[in-house]
Amino acid sequence: MTTDILCLGEPMLEFNQQPDGNYKPGHGGDTSNAACAAARQGAKVGYFTLLGEDTFGNSFVEMWNREGVDASSVKRVSTAPTAVYFVTHGPNGHEFSYFRAGSAASTMSPADLPKEALESTRILHVSGISQAISATAADAVFAAIETVKAAGGTVSYDTNLRLKLWPLTRARAVIHEGISQCDIALPGLDDALHLTGLKDPDAIVDVYLGLGAKVVALTLGAKGALVATPDTRELIAGRKADAVDATGAGDTFDGAFLARIAAGDDPFAAAHYANAAAALATQGYGAVEPMPYRKDVEAFLAANQA
Repeated sequence: MTTDILCLGEPMLEFNQQPDGNYKPGHGGDTSNAACAAARQGAKVGYFTLLGEDTFGNSFVEMWNREGVDASSVKRVSTAPTAVYFVTHGPNGHEFSYFRAGSAASTMSPADLPKEALESTRILHVSGISQAISATAADAVFAAIETVKAAGGTVSYDTNLRLKLWPLTRARAVIHEGISQCDIALPGLDDALHLTGLKDPDAIVDVYLGLGAKVVALTLGAKGALVATPDTRELIAGRKADAVDATGAGDTFDGAFLARIAAGDDPFAAAHYANAAAALATQGYGAVEPMPYRKDVEAFLAANQA
């Protein structure tokens, strides 16, 4: 299957704390979330990873099938488990507890990559987490980028910095090398503060354009996103929503943004749409379940014209 977007990384089964204190199972993992968000906007999406031959892995395959995400390239392994994380909610927002050491996805190496799927996709989407889970996974991401670029495809990279996974010095070196090889950079402001040492959004955008990205969409939380090309930049205002859980908001932005790029939008129109999708995704608990469909985003935009 030729895809508009192929995402690569580590899926994780999610247990998200509900208002009654109980934990509801769901699905997470940044690039998997982005894949689902893009599919809900109508894009043709595929996913690649390694999953454990376990119940949690089966759950992901079933979920991707429901969401219309092509998982035919996914490999199953009997020697490592599918990763898990918990989300708790408190006065300072949501907090994550991860159980991912030695996960199936972390055993990924360049030899595992689906060459045909990579060569036939229009956009490859990866992240800092895709590279942080192991050295071999980092190598696999670089090899995937090389394959897609050689075939004439586009590469999207979300910094998604997780300092529990690797030290800042290594994270900065690997992530910025990834950005230098990508076409679309999707940093978050909190990540960029650590990675660049800068606070000013315009200065941060300059860094990532300077590394070689053709498009930078710096997400600013409730303030929206600063979108830039070498010639133009624009602050795209955030959208207000009755937020209860921001677990998958950034990934929803990524997926919606890339889906609109694949549909032919310019980066500024794509970010306008993606801001609305991300806002809607905060109105329910969990990463995937509250993600809006295209009709929901279009209705929200029509009712809340800026």
